[in-house]
Amino acid sequence: MKSKMKKVLIVIDAQEDFVRGSLGTKEAVAALPVIQKLVRCMHNNYHEVYYTQDVHGDNYLDTQEGKMLPVKHCIYHTPGIELCPEVLEDGVQYPFLMLKSSFGYTNFPEWEEWFTPDENSAIYLCGFCTDICVMANFQILKSLYPECPIYIVSDACAGVTPELHEAALKVMKSCQAIVITSEEFEKQLTETGE
Repeated sequence: MKSKMKKVLIVIDAQEDFVRGSLGTKEAVAALPVIQKLVRCMHNNYHEVYYTQDVHGDNYLDTQEGKMLPVKHCIYHTPGIELCPEVLEDGVQYPFLMLKSSFGYTNFPEWEEWFTPDENSAIYLCGFCTDICVMANFQILKSLYPECPIYIVSDACAGVTPELHEAALKVMKSCQAIVITSEEFEKQLTETGE
């Protein structure tokens, strides 16, 4: 049985199609080295890092999402589905992946065996897109763990547009997200020494 984890970083959909592919933005490209820094900091402090991975079938354009967002992305067996190499720590061959075919990952309850939040616990989120998948996963996690602080690392995220990124941060903050920068993130981890 795994030991109980106290802090976890969840990297949301840091995949090629959201960075350099069909839905990529210059803001997402700029966030990659920041995410890399967060991942390294978590591993250096012996905390877990998890990655969600958006996955769609060839019939994507026939789905409701495909009709509302008719841009094929993260299709099985295409390069766009791959995690960006910049967000993977050197030497970690098999990252913890959470596959999802919609905005939010819905199997977080399976964590209960080894994630029971206490006063030292924290969940950190970063990735793409702030206004869609980051926000959806935040809402799911906040509903499951209402007493656990959930941090959004703002400069390690990018939205569909800069305006939607800022709007999403405001909405999440109104729902009790704690919005911080990567500098504040590193300070928290090094000060606690946990």
